[in-house]
Amino acid sequence: MKVILLENIRKIGSIGEIIDVKRGFARNYLIAQKKALFASKENVKEVEKLKTELSKKDQDKKNQAKEISERIKNKEFEIKKLSTENKELYGSVKPTEISKLLQEKESITVNPSLIQPAKEIKSLGTYNVILNLHSEIQTEIKIKVIAQEENS
Repeated sequence: MKVILLENIRKIGSIGEIIDVKRGFARNYLIAQKKALFASKENVKEVEKLKTELSKKDQDKKNQAKEISERIKNKEFEIKKLSTENKELYGSVKPTEISKLLQEKESITVNPSLIQPAKEIKSLGTYNVILNLHSEIQTEIKIKVIAQEENS
């Protein structure tokens, strides 16, 4: 299915580009998230007109992402979790928790879908986490998982 992109998307394409993608990906993600439109003649003309505006919006998003990246790059954030004697966690640290932590500590809103732990966080220790802030900007933070004291 041919779609026309409304924003730069990593590993897929840039604004105004007409790409061929699977129908489900187009319908369920690109079009649903308003990242693309069906590549009809009318839409292609429309996007050509909007291209400069979309590029400016994308540049603004990029600048905002750069700002966030500079603020939190290589910072370490602590999360307290209940753990077993052999340092395993009850459950794991999910991107949603990391997103909440960034909101509380730095007043930064990062969508959990943009947060990629290098590996699943299931035990105490320090983990690298990649944040995809923009199609061209990634930053890395460290999440240190420490034992939460049980109130017995």
